[in-house]
Amino acid sequence: MQTTTGSFTRAFANAYRDPSLAVLEGFHPARHALGFGGELHLAVTYDRPALMALAGRLAPDIVPAIEQVLCDVDRPLFDKLSPRSLTSPLLSVAARPAADLAGPLGDVGRPVVHLETPRDPGNVGAVIRVAAAADVAGVLVSGQVDPWSPVVLRSATGLQFAVPVVATELPLDTGRPIVAVDATGDQLCPSELDPASILVIGGERYGLPDRIRDVAERSVSLPMRGGVSSLNLATAVAALLYSWKAGVQERTGSDPW
Repeated sequence: MQTTTGSFTRAFANAYRDPSLAVLEGFHPARHALGFGGELHLAVTYDRPALMALAGRLAPDIVPAIEQVLCDVDRPLFDKLSPRSLTSPLLSVAARPAADLAGPLGDVGRPVVHLETPRDPGNVGAVIRVAAAADVAGVLVSGQVDPWSPVVLRSATGLQFAVPVVATELPLDTGRPIVAVDATGDQLCPSELDPASILVIGGERYGLPDRIRDVAERSVSLPMRGGVSSLNLATAVAALLYSWKAGVQERTGSDPW
């Protein structure tokens, strides 16, 4: 028992540090990882019946994949393995999918979302969740927040496996138009945006730096009531992407991407 406990402790400690792996905290990140082609290397639970009941109700198709690697541990060990309290009794490890700039930048029929130096991991995860739902070509993130950290994975419910996500500075020489989403920009007319655009959204507190404004082909702003200074990152991205889609659908009868 001591050897098994030690092996689990080492496996998860190593996984949290390994940039090729993703630690999935809870059921929903694992559900989306498996649903979008990921593979679990290891999974532990302290309550197999409750976990299997949850999986059987919400995603019965992934039950065999979970059971194949699932190990039972006691609650104290589970709590030791996860640094955060989880609402569902599953902690698992998966390989991060191979993702580089060639994939999202090569898909010129859909926009790319770039987050410029965001500071809140929860906001980054929420943006990834919105971007996956809107079916964009990819999400790029610059700065100190790792878009594959466990906190971001949890906030995004594992949808990093559904849309390419890359930590990188803003790519400039791509042939794609760079569109700055900025409070000082022109009022948004989404149907005029090129589907190949890279939409650049600034950090929560400071917005976009001048160097980004200087390289942007255009700047757009979301209309807001006077006195309201800003929107949450994910809210802004959702408003932009879905108003864009709705505007083009209303004008042309088809999706912009």
